[in-house]
This record gives sequence, structure tokens and C-alpha cells, in this order.
Amino acid sequence: IGFAFVVFARAIAAELSLVAFVALCSAALERPYQSQLAILGSMSIVIGGTINKVEELANVWQVCFDAEAKKVLMPMSSAVDIGTVPPELFTKFQIHLPVARGCGI
Repeated sequence: IGFAFVVFARAIAAELSLVAFVALCSAALERPYQSQLAILGSMSIVIGGTINKVEELANVWQVCFDAEAKKVLMPMSSAVDIGTVPPELFTKFQIHLPVARGCGI
């Protein structure tokens, strides 16, 4: 959770990273989130909590793979870019797309 609060402090201006949001929900509910889970995306706190699309999805997934993530949680708005992810990289992950609304832990 310490890393998430660092991210939270940097993103406080106009948007909040989803990893910080999930970390706050996790702490409030006293439930840890899964290990080896990469949480992608951010939400606008200026425009009513709109979930933002992940830019350069293939590059972000490569970073997740290099960091040894096994699962990826990402916004539904980024699903249109899954085709940009090379098939050999795509098969390395369990994909979760529930971050359309709400906490999504």
C-alpha cells in the first residue's frame, strides 16, 4: 500500500491512479488485493470520476510483464486497444476488465 500512496500523492491534481483508488478501497475494507496484479489506468476527479483509457497499451503491458505481473486489471475503455498487444505478450496474462464503474477489487 505504501507505493500506492506515493502514486496517490503525485496524481492528486486532476486525476487519481486506479492503483491508488484500489489501495484506498482495500485499506478501507481491510482486504488485500491480489499479488502479481497490475492495475492500469486512472480516473478523473474533476469530471465526476470518469475512468480514463490507458495510453500505449502494448508498452504498458510489456512493463507489466517485465515486472513479473501475472494478471492485468484495466479499464473497459482500453479493451479496444488489446489488438495492439503482441499475441505472445497477450497470452502471458490473465485479463480482468471490470473497471467500468466502481471499485473493482
